[in-house]
Amino acid sequence: MAPRILLARHGQTEWSVKGNHTGRTDIPLLDTGRAGAKLLGERLRRGPWAELPGLEVRTSPLLRARETCEIAGFADRAEPWDALMEWDYGAYEGMTPAEIKAIRPDWFIWRDGVPEGETLAELSARADEIVEWARSADRDVLVFAHGHILRALGARWLGEDVSFAARIRLDPTSLSVLGWAYGAPAIERWNDTGHLDR
Repeated sequence: MAPRILLARHGQTEWSVKGNHTGRTDIPLLDTGRAGAKLLGERLRRGPWAELPGLEVRTSPLLRARETCEIAGFADRAEPWDALMEWDYGAYEGMTPAEIKAIRPDWFIWRDGVPEGETLAELSARADEIVEWARSADRDVLVFAHGHILRALGARWLGEDVSFAARIRLDPTSLSVLGWAYGAPAIERWNDTGHLDR
């Protein structure tokens, strides 16, 4: 069976609720984020996910992803990996889209990038590194990370330019699965938050 990659976005933080660009700022989960991480973990331990043999787990080293991984019950098997860190937003770190548009009205992050931070090409290269790792052996993998890097990963898994990530929204504590259809890379599941409906 061709390897798949399961994507778990971290739970809610104060900045994700407000819409602040949270790249390398290391902030914890809110109580709602912790509750969501627990529900995500319960989901990953039932149904088709519980049967995954030899599942390899990696997490962004940033607190909000590590905390989600730990509460979900995977910390003992997870390896921190810098490639899974969120986009370095440079001068736009901590700003909301509205604040950025007040100084750059036509700004679009997936086209224009960010000043003094990581370029779109650098973000794409990191996503490619993750794709290469995920496809490197006959086992499924699970990663805990952040919205923009996971969206970039989805775009690159499909062989699309990283700007395609603008079209694939991703909510906190969501579960997504990148796999295969007819021998080609495909999205099996995207932005699934059904576990939060309980």
